[in-house]
Order: sequence, then C-alpha cells, then structure tokens
Amino acid sequence: MIKSVGFQQSKIDYSLFTKQNNSSFTALLIYVDDILLTGNDLTKVQRVKDCLLQQFRIKDFGDLKYFLGIEFSRSKVGIYMSQKKYALDIWQDTGLTSACPDKFPMEQYLKLTPDDGELLKDPFKYRRLVGRLIYLTVTRPGIAFSVRTLSQYIQTPRKPHWDAAIRVLKYIKGSLGQRLLLPSENNLTLTTYCDLD
Repeated sequence: MIKSVGFQQSKIDYSLFTKQNNSSFTALLIYVDDILLTGNDLTKVQRVKDCLLQQFRIKDFGDLKYFLGIEFSRSKVGIYMSQKKYALDIWQDTGLTSACPDKFPMEQYLKLTPDDGELLKDPFKYRRLVGRLIYLTVTRPGIAFSVRTLSQYIQTPRKPHWDAAIRVLKYIKGSLGQRLLLPSENNLTLTTYCDLD
C-alpha cells in the first residue's frame, strides 16, 4: 500500500520507506504495529496520515517522545536521542544498582580469550546482557567496540567475559546523561575521525 503512493522501500532496512519530490522528503518507519512518520513538508506528511486512515484504524500520538526504548527530546539545535531509561532497566535487572561507575568501558590492555577462566553456570544471563548492550549502542556508539568484543564469546561465556560486561555497565552508569544529537542544521558533509591510539 505504501509503495502504491510513491514510497520506495529501503534496501538496507526493509521497514523504512521514503519518498522524495524535489525538495520535499517524507520518511515512514514501520515496526510491527508502530509507525514513525516524518518529513520536511507537513502537508505531504498529513496526506500520508490521511491515506493510512483510509486503510487502517490508527492513532496519532503527536510529536515523537519515546519509541522502542529510545527517548526523543527536541531543542533549537536538533533532536536528542537517549536510552537512559533502558540503561537503568538493565542496571536493575542485573542487580548492580549500588556498584561504582567506571571511566572507561573496557580495560586498555584486556585480552579476552575463549578458553581462559571458569565457564559461567548460567550462560543465558551473559547472552541476555550482551544482547541488551548491543541495542544500547543505538545511542551509545562509544561502547560499540567493547560490546562487539563481548559478543564474540556468546557461545561459551566465561567469568572474565562476564566481568568485562559488568565493567561496560559501570561505565554506562557513570555516563547516563549522554545523548546522541541529530542536528537540525546539517550540510550533509561526511566528517570522520580516527583515534590512532
């Protein structure tokens, strides 16, 4: 139905549909029964809403505030994305609410291997924690390397892997206020950085 009104389905994310006419851009993201709709032309956004209303019973919840565990807040500089509540939920589930925060997500010279250390009695806890940390990288790209490293040991997690995962949690606790900014002004120039250390 969305394609019939001129939307193109993304080849990278099949739940994303976009439509562009000259300077007008509209994007529609579908997740099960939730839809995010945005664009730079409010008239065209309203047309899409009207089209959806003809086909389905939908509710318009207004401006985006919360979606799939991600909190959104607007300001003059852009939209901030945060997973603070999601991170706090992880903390409560692991029972580490009183642990002290850490300044770095992983020790600098830490060498994790598949064979060192005692096997975890309950590998499901480790797998669940790493899975939740993977989703947390949506707004916390600074933990992506550590989480990627931890995910290599999902099959047979050991005590050192668990300890490293707990350290990532402690780092998150010390930086709960971090948010990701999607700026309202952007010249669409790709800027890259490299840390040679």
